[in-house]
Amino acid sequence: MNDQGRDCEELVADCRVRAVTDLFTHTWDPVVLTALRRGPRRRRELRAAIGGLSDKVLTEALRRLCAHGLLERRAFAQAPPRVEYALTALGQSLVDGPMQALGDWIIEHGDELLNAQEKTS
Repeated sequence: MNDQGRDCEELVADCRVRAVTDLFTHTWDPVVLTALRRGPRRRRELRAAIGGLSDKVLTEALRRLCAHGLLERRAFAQAPPRVEYALTALGQSLVDGPMQALGDWIIEHGDELLNAQEKTS
């Protein structure tokens, strides 16, 4: 076995791998990250851009992504209060790197995947 294969096997039980895969077990987290790709947005703008998720689910996703260091919450001292969410450098690197590659794969193979799922159901 080459060194790269051994390194990969050692990572399987690594806490870092679990932390990253945890991001993708929450359905809306990657969607929220992608919605912030082009710059900061307010909650209402996020809900409008994403659609299909409740305010509670959006709140949970935003809190979780902030806690993971992928988003930052910016509160502006003005009346009425204004809060924006933006990708951190870490979040931007995730969106521009692995998530972009996954998006490219989905564009290329998504229909095949859906067709296979329809055949088995």
